[in-house]
Amino acid sequence: MASGGANVTGTRSTRSLAHRFSLCRRHARTFPAKKKKLMFTTRGDLRARSAQEGDKVSRSIQTRLVHMTDKLDDPFDSVAPPIYQTATFNQPGATDFGPYDYSRSGNPTRTLLENQMADIENADGAFAFASGMAAIATVMRLVKPGESVLAGNDIYGGTQRFLGKIAPNKQGLHVRHVDMTKVDEVRAALEEGAAEGNAPVKLVLIESPTNPRLEVCDIAAISAVAKEHGAVVCVDNSIMAPIFQRPIDLGADISMTSATKFIAGHSDVTGGILSVVGKDLCDEIYFHQNAEGNMMSPFECWLALRGLKTMALRMEKQAENAARIAAFLEAHPMVKRVNYAGLASHPNSALHASQASSGGSIISFETGSVEASRRIVEDTKLFKITVSFGSVTSLISMPCYMSHASVPAEIRRERGLVDDLVRISAGIESIEDLIGDLEQAFAGAEKAVAAGAQ
Repeated sequence: MASGGANVTGTRSTRSLAHRFSLCRRHARTFPAKKKKLMFTTRGDLRARSAQEGDKVSRSIQTRLVHMTDKLDDPFDSVAPPIYQTATFNQPGATDFGPYDYSRSGNPTRTLLENQMADIENADGAFAFASGMAAIATVMRLVKPGESVLAGNDIYGGTQRFLGKIAPNKQGLHVRHVDMTKVDEVRAALEEGAAEGNAPVKLVLIESPTNPRLEVCDIAAISAVAKEHGAVVCVDNSIMAPIFQRPIDLGADISMTSATKFIAGHSDVTGGILSVVGKDLCDEIYFHQNAEGNMMSPFECWLALRGLKTMALRMEKQAENAARIAAFLEAHPMVKRVNYAGLASHPNSALHASQASSGGSIISFETGSVEASRRIVEDTKLFKITVSFGSVTSLISMPCYMSHASVPAEIRRERGLVDDLVRISAGIESIEDLIGDLEQAFAGAEKAVAAGAQ
């Protein structure tokens, strides 16, 4: 039997749901006086105070990352918030509940992270999960059996695995993939779903830039078309994070960010965050988070909170390094194609610049030879060969053999995901050292390939 105890009034789940949404950024919160644990402010509170304390609402995202709007009512006023590493909380009485009762339903450390993410994403609420895929799986709960999900052709391998195996076979959902870079294809799929007798599209999943080919999709245009047909729009914003791109400002209903990547930033946290617009949608997301227990732990929430403080600095340095690496790759004779949203040669560079403030720090490239790509990856010294991205350490991989290995080979071929593709996640190291490392790796690969051809 699940933990958490019984409620003698029989209304605990309803109370928890209503209580949890009161944590959202645009809604007030009240507590019993004897159990007041936290001090939270709403957007309205901030606006009312701004005349007296300066315009906090207009402060830059860099400042808001360091100075949280919400803070613990800590008698010691610690600079770093404490971790509430607890499963349960003592209650005021046998039939009364305080602001928290069980950490699956809510935890002060998690609330701080969720409220800060809602603030920087301009969302009504945010919800922290145990992984990015736990967050995506929760979004999939918004779709009922017999309804459809519309997704792109170039998406994260874990998302593709869920859409290919779990959604249709376990949840009874219809899944359709289109080229999300073409708004007309998205519109046609939505119209087809709206036709009598067809499965209506209730959820549109977008990545922009995509993983791993860094294609760019028009988030605003797709969101507008989806809303015409009553579909919820969720954008996987893990590659840009709210530092460089804010999907909710572009019309999306949900922004999903993998906390494993840039939020925590040090390859020591696994997590995912959904930032959500609308009370009803927040209620539904929280219901599943609480009912299914796939939330982020207090300690990982604390690490993510710490990571947020330096996220802007890290991402700006990583993007600066990535731009230099992309230019190096574009000029190298062994490279056949470079995918980087910040390059002028990217087919949708103007669109990307209109919805994001940077090219980001993820690059992929093709050599035309699996063996050449393998040697480049293995001969680097500073780049760690890993799945994932967004770490302070530079990372390198061959997606078809790692992060996207679960995508069937025939589907990869259909979508232009070639086996020799290499993905780089630029870290914060010296750019001279990183390019020097790539130069020696390319030189070694060139010699090895030439020797093998003889």
